[in-house]
Amino acid sequence: MPIVQFAPLSSLVQPALWHKLTDLKIDVLKLSDASVPISGSYAAGRSVKDRESGQEISLPCNITVGSESFDSDYSAPHGSVSVAGTLKNFNTIEEFKAADKTAIFNSEAQIVWDTILKTRDTTQLNRFLLITFADLKKYKYYYWFAFPAFVSKPAWEIHDRGWHSAEEELGVDALSAIHVQLTSQSTAFPYFLVRKEPSGGVSIAPVESYETFYASTASENQIIAFLDPSSDPSNPGWPLRNLLTYLRALYPESTSKLRILRWRDTEAPPSPNIPWKSQLGTLSVASTEPTIVDSSSPRPSAVGWEKNPQGKLGPRVADLAPMMDPTRLAAQAVDLNLKLMRWRILPALDLDRISSTRCLLLGAGTLGCYVARALMGWGVRTITFVDSGKVSFSNPVRQPLFEFADCLDGGKPKAECAAASLKKIFPGINATGHTLSIPMPGHPIPPNASSISQAKADVEKLESLIEEHDAVFLLMDSRESRWLPTVIGAAKGKIVLNAALGFDSYLVMRHGARVSSLSTGANGKPHQKLGCYYCNDIVAPADSLTDRTLDQMCTVTRPGIAPIAAATAVELLASLLQHPDRNHAPAPPPNTNASVEANEEEGLSSVLGLVPHQLRGFLGQFKTMPLVGAAYDRCTGCSEIVLQAYEKDGFPMLLQAFNDIKYLETLTGLDKLFEEGESAINDIDWHEEEDDF
Repeated sequence: MPIVQFAPLSSLVQPALWHKLTDLKIDVLKLSDASVPISGSYAAGRSVKDRESGQEISLPCNITVGSESFDSDYSAPHGSVSVAGTLKNFNTIEEFKAADKTAIFNSEAQIVWDTILKTRDTTQLNRFLLITFADLKKYKYYYWFAFPAFVSKPAWEIHDRGWHSAEEELGVDALSAIHVQLTSQSTAFPYFLVRKEPSGGVSIAPVESYETFYASTASENQIIAFLDPSSDPSNPGWPLRNLLTYLRALYPESTSKLRILRWRDTEAPPSPNIPWKSQLGTLSVASTEPTIVDSSSPRPSAVGWEKNPQGKLGPRVADLAPMMDPTRLAAQAVDLNLKLMRWRILPALDLDRISSTRCLLLGAGTLGCYVARALMGWGVRTITFVDSGKVSFSNPVRQPLFEFADCLDGGKPKAECAAASLKKIFPGINATGHTLSIPMPGHPIPPNASSISQAKADVEKLESLIEEHDAVFLLMDSRESRWLPTVIGAAKGKIVLNAALGFDSYLVMRHGARVSSLSTGANGKPHQKLGCYYCNDIVAPADSLTDRTLDQMCTVTRPGIAPIAAATAVELLASLLQHPDRNHAPAPPPNTNASVEANEEEGLSSVLGLVPHQLRGFLGQFKTMPLVGAAYDRCTGCSEIVLQAYEKDGFPMLLQAFNDIKYLETLTGLDKLFEEGESAINDIDWHEEEDDF
């Protein structure tokens, strides 16, 4: 009799699987090469008719895997059966090539054999193995599937009639009855038993019920069935191999000759004129003395590595780069570089907290351009520029978001041009620009209706923008332009970061947040009230732009100062966002020499290190000094008296601050402080010593 030939399984990998593997590798596995569970599914075999010849062409016996294959509650599609498997991803291509594939394969085959002997669970008979190497920089995935199947010795043979129509032997009614019973189950059976009843009907049961289900049934009325992924009329699908091994190992006395039903009718024929597709065949194996199989019995040899498209045993390659959206490629590349930090260096780094932070940059000049580039490096996805100027010919060499063409025809608006440049660099960025003049103290608003209306609209726009963002960077040229966003940011509880430049020095600081007397931080201590940009001054912001020479109107600095200050400001934000108290993070003492562990215990640091209040850098000495400035209760920018006046009166209060240079000093009591100081000086009795010569 002819030896039974089996149609091998082949893999059908949906591209989404590789995207899911990418996430798994970056966020979960990292440097681990531990095996992880994976699932797949297969369905009844299908064929297509060749239009020219009219012949039926069998489609491959596919096991399908996709993004959902990693889900713990994986459920196979309707009419399909689920298959459990193991995925092992290697860290390098060299490890992938040099892996002991025989040992890995035998380990998976042993799982199937142990299942047969210990649990008799047929759902584990079709396990598969997938070994991979994910080249995440080039989006290439090297992979090799194996479908372990045991070799029968002696081989199974098929009787002379071969595989023939089940409809001819069992009849339409019997097949219909089987179909009804199978579809009434919540899940499809990979294998099942069929019993012909004396009444002429049929019953089905799981293969695990073999002994009890066939206890009093004649062998001619017993049929072993399986969902056949093969539509080849001559060769049954690969899953039959392990089913035959299962039956011979557990029931050797009664399974040397079996009637096998290749079930392929997961859907009944739509009309009586269309025949059922399932087939029957009688298989037998050379009868030997039945051998008792137990847990100590050796495992049969197994085969099952999948061949590549060249018909050889070897891995395959999935190259997703050509078919991926370039924007998505860029986004994944940005995230990859950041997520690699968490593999060895900072496992606790919360990248989502940084990338989801909406940043408002007030000023699109040298500082604004460098701050934006550094924010993009951290994966920040929302960056908004505000500026009132246009790109000039002196800008492109110092401000990296502009080029020569942006200066022509009077220059493009800086804010909008900077946002457009960010999108050219990374299309996935949500970048916008707003041309807006920020009203300032010491710069009176003309007393006509249109000017006041425009100033009010500018204030409302700025308030709206600050409300919509999480962090505000003050990157303007003048001292007084920082006052209004300082007040609004403090009132709305936003993170406010300030960067200011000198010729060879710079200041980077975070403004302190409002605190209540009862609020405490993660360390259990009361929140520290830190100062803002104006807390160290005892004068209100005034006009610093009028009557300035050319070198005073331009920001004259050493070229390296701006990128250093901008990068420092962004890194300060990143550290602040990682601190459990965020905007209320306490500032470390200026000269702290405590260990990293001690700083963590005191709540002074985040996973990125210390979170200073102020940093003053001196490029002449290549020196950076961390400083702490306490909040000043008469501050013209963040004191409660100013914030409450703003919250109570709104624009009228602001308008008064713009127009009246003495208003803020009077509001905060600085005028009385000046008077007290003058009085104290006048009360001093100065004595001039006579010259001895």
